[in-house]
Amino acid sequence: MDLKTFRFTDDGSIPNHPDYPALLYRGVFDDPNGMRETFAHNEWTNSWVNGVFDYHHYHSNTHEVLGVLQGEATLQLGGTNGDLVRVSAGDVLVLPAGTGHRRIEMSEDFQVVGAYPDGRDYDTLTGKTEERPDNVKRIEQVDKPKFDPVFGTTGPLHEEWTKEETL
Repeated sequence: MDLKTFRFTDDGSIPNHPDYPALLYRGVFDDPNGMRETFAHNEWTNSWVNGVFDYHHYHSNTHEVLGVLQGEATLQLGGTNGDLVRVSAGDVLVLPAGTGHRRIEMSEDFQVVGAYPDGRDYDTLTGKTEERPDNVKRIEQVDKPKFDPVFGTTGPLHEEWTKEETL
């Protein structure tokens, strides 16, 4: 598996997460059909199968995992000035609350499974001015999940998602 991390700052529209980076696990699943079950085993549930919206959006009340079941796509993470990321079957994206994401282009067969820690319900926000400041505060209050969606009690989420402790 190849791990990529992405850190984004608040761009005034898309808040992104102040502490946690987005994580891309490249090629972590040889057989993507097992993703949904793996996520559920690690308590990332309330899952769905579909695509990714073609407009910038984020979730203020939960983190999200997106596993690419089939096909490939280019996604933009982090808002208008964010990074373009190419994903394909077997890849997994772990998006901390507040991380902007949208689809730029996709193959005809592109499909992802999405899920949320502890089966949380999710909101879908688009960076409108009236979404602030309440949703920015909510993002900061979303707890780190107990389990990495792929590796459970070990894995990149536990290694990369650490907050600086202040005295």
